[in-house]
Amino acid sequence: MKTQTVINFFQIASLVMLLVAVALLAAVITMHFAIHGAEVQIPSLKGMTVSDARSQTSGLGLNLEVDNRYYSADVAAGHIISQSPEPGTVVRREWRIRVAESLGPQKVDVPETVGLDERVAALELRRVDLEVGVTALLPYAGAAEGTVLAQDPPAHAQDIARPNINLLVAAPAGNAPDGFLMPDMIGWPVVSAQYDLTSVGIKSTARYIDEPVAPVGTGTAPPKLPIKIGAVVAQQPFAGSRIAQGDLVALTVAK
Repeated sequence: MKTQTVINFFQIASLVMLLVAVALLAAVITMHFAIHGAEVQIPSLKGMTVSDARSQTSGLGLNLEVDNRYYSADVAAGHIISQSPEPGTVVRREWRIRVAESLGPQKVDVPETVGLDERVAALELRRVDLEVGVTALLPYAGAAEGTVLAQDPPAHAQDIARPNINLLVAAPAGNAPDGFLMPDMIGWPVVSAQYDLTSVGIKSTARYIDEPVAPVGTGTAPPKLPIKIGAVVAQQPFAGSRIAQGDLVALTVAK
């Protein structure tokens, strides 16, 4: 009798353990599908129109955001140039995909804004579907406050990347500058270039390289003047870029 009772106990215990194991397995499977069911693979959107890409990503539970717009001679206007994350990346639903949209080839002529009031300049840019990008202020007694002193890209520039024009605007002479427009220092003596940069609080480095002697001109072509030792032959950032106090300018100098 006792033996039968012991057998029944072990049978019940085994059944309970089996039910517990089944329950745990079901929980693991449910968790697996709960986790992986909320994941999705990023599709390839390059070359698609923004509206088609938005429709596809919406169907996958993803959010599409146009982060930038660029001119492109290779990708038609309204189509996607690049995306982030890259295709094939596995993310959770509701993830945000950032894309760059093509504006097609540049067809607008960049207007001249130097000398205009900042507000008038902004209107002139909008008239040709351009926008004001970064605006830097420079204390300058030679022009009325709010006058555009320089722009980047310059007027009539071709093959610009974005429909944004950065402006350098005159501020009252007592104001502290919040930025500068990088000048073209190619050909400057490195000593003069570094002195001018230091005087407005911008650091610089100089890297010296050997410059080959230019060949003598032949026929009707005028001879090329040799590059002077100690002259700046390259710079980074490029002329027209916005720089601020504390930034570092790299100069390449002929030796």
